[in-house]
Order: sequence, then C-alpha cells, then structure tokens
Amino acid sequence: MARRWYINIIIGIGLALSSCQTYSLRKGDLLFHVAPTANAITDVTPDMIDHVAIVLTSDSVIEAVPRRGVTITPLDSLRHQQGHYIIGRVHGADPTLSLINARRYLGRPYDALYLADNEAVYCSELVQFSFTDSHGQRLFAPVPMSFHDASGRITPYWIDFYTRQGMDVPEGQPGTNPAELSQRKTVKILGRLR
Repeated sequence: MARRWYINIIIGIGLALSSCQTYSLRKGDLLFHVAPTANAITDVTPDMIDHVAIVLTSDSVIEAVPRRGVTITPLDSLRHQQGHYIIGRVHGADPTLSLINARRYLGRPYDALYLADNEAVYCSELVQFSFTDSHGQRLFAPVPMSFHDASGRITPYWIDFYTRQGMDVPEGQPGTNPAELSQRKTVKILGRLR
C-alpha cells in the first residue's frame, strides 16, 4: 500500500512537472493510457491505467489491441483518444533489442483471456515478453494476475466474463498488467504525453 501511495505521488508530481517540461520520446519508451472513467481493468488495477504501448519510432507505437492484435499504430491516433497517456522510460533496457523482440509479435492475435500459455498477446504481456537488457535477459518478470477489487473480491464483470468462456477466473496465475508495470522500479514516469 505504501508503494502505491508513493507511485501516486510520483505520478502526480510528474504530471505537474510535465506542464512545465517537454520530453522527447525515445524509441522503447512506454506510453501508459490513463482512462478517463473506470472500466473492468481499472476496477482491479491501480491508478486508472488500462493500456500500454511501446514507442517504435518518432511517429508510431507497437501495441496489442482488441480486434487488431499486435500492430503498429500512428502516435497521433493515441493523442486523440479519451483520457491521456503518461510516458515511462525503462532503465536497463536495450531499446534496439527490445524493439526487435516486439516486432516478432506483429500479427499475433490479441489475448482477450489474459492467459500466459497461449500464442495470443495482450498489451502488457507484449512489454513483458519484449523488454530485455543488452544480454537478452527479460526485465519484467510475471506477477500474479489480479481480477479482484480493493476489497479482495473478484468483480462480477470478470466472473461473468470467464463463466461465458467456460473457465475459472485465472486469479493469481502468472501475468502482468499495465498499471503494475508503471510501478516497477525500472520504469521512470516522466510526464504526460502532449
């Protein structure tokens, strides 16, 4: 809980400073989407962050999105979405190698089930699988998946969603989520994307 409070303060300070500073995006930066309203993902993760994309070039990102899977998206299209994006820079990453890894997933379908043991990929899983140091060692280990709210109960949305799939909710299974990635010690939040 103390780490979450600390991250909220850092994000708040970063956003305040971003009104005074402009950051040049670098290849391999992460763009975290801060949703304008709560949704099924933000109900079970902190800080209203529900998506993450990887900066590929000065005008494009690579991301995993529903219906399109892992794809390259123009950066300007992110600026026109509801909510906003904050910039995260990954320390210790080899951006060239990480982007080569990310490109290997292009064309993969989106993993709407958020499972670790299939060929489909969701947004933060793309980051987890792609980011390595210069020796090829992954920087983001999986964490237990969370489909529960602050009270510890799995939310009705996810119970219904997985029931329709004929599955149990994969609570505690290995995985990742964008909000959790934004809180990793190796990720420095720089400010808001302009």
